[in-house]
Amino acid sequence: MLSEHIMVSKSEKKKNQAELEKIPVKDIKVTKGMTVDEMLKAMGRAGGFTAQKLADATDIVTRMVKDDKCTRILSFPACIMATGTRGVLVDMVKNKMVDIIMTTCGCLDHDLSRLFAAYYKGDFMMDDAMLRENEVSRLGNVLVPDACYGAVLEDELLPMFDEIFGTEDAKFKGVVTSLSTSQIIDRVGAQLEKYPGHEDSLLYWAHKNGIKIVVPGITDGSFGCQLWQYYQFHRDLRIDLFGDEQMLNEMITNEAKKTGAVIIGGGISKHHVIWWNQFRGGLDYCVYLTTAEEYDGSLSGARIREAVSWGKVKKNAKKMTVEGDATITLPLIYAGVVNRI
Repeated sequence: MLSEHIMVSKSEKKKNQAELEKIPVKDIKVTKGMTVDEMLKAMGRAGGFTAQKLADATDIVTRMVKDDKCTRILSFPACIMATGTRGVLVDMVKNKMVDIIMTTCGCLDHDLSRLFAAYYKGDFMMDDAMLRENEVSRLGNVLVPDACYGAVLEDELLPMFDEIFGTEDAKFKGVVTSLSTSQIIDRVGAQLEKYPGHEDSLLYWAHKNGIKIVVPGITDGSFGCQLWQYYQFHRDLRIDLFGDEQMLNEMITNEAKKTGAVIIGGGISKHHVIWWNQFRGGLDYCVYLTTAEEYDGSLSGARIREAVSWGKVKKNAKKMTVEGDATITLPLIYAGVVNRI
């Protein structure tokens, strides 16, 4: 019977009790001028629910960033690029804390749109019908005017595509008609230096620091829609999705001595990270920031421990799942890491 296999003998219980490490819970003492890192360390001593997880996650990310043998992956959905948390993501890339970014098409949309125009603060309870009448889209409590999104991208991207696809390239022995998503994004990033405010752009810093940005679902957003529109007049254009996969195979499976990931949210960007790491025996470091529940069996709700069963995260990996809004948890973790390195 199954119960016979999971029963623990009295001697085993005593052994486990003898090995139990008892660490006292210590109260958090808030002092004037206390830094974020000091608070995170106090949370680590407090043993307080998600506060403990946040402190442990900061320790793991710090170790991952300091590990010279580790190929580091950052994964996130588009929505946080519409918020001020974009600045944290840009800083991580600017400071070379990551080697590969896995994200969704909307990340490109928001990064580029905010380079050319402003988004605005709103409220979750605003009248959405009124906003549509005023040609404004609501992303949570962030307002995105139509004039600074689709129209701007169409005006700015199509000329860039002419530069990217309409020039001679020795590697392709003629006019470029096929590039991977990471190559297209890199070439767009290379063109941003001529625009004011480019130092706030994720795409610019990824290009400057040689960090690969992969978007597996490239057509699911405005950037991809502009590529499709360009295709209407350039029917030889192809997107080389296998080129991205080949690059990921080489960087993660073949070349990496260790791998680590900060994964924000779920969906295709999360899965593409853990998918490729199963072919090398799993991630060595993994921090997952999520608001999703696991009871529905979704990938977004799945905790890191579930990925261990698939071989996508090593059983002895330094790992932590932190429940909470990433616009809160990520800036706190990043502030702690910056202070320690």
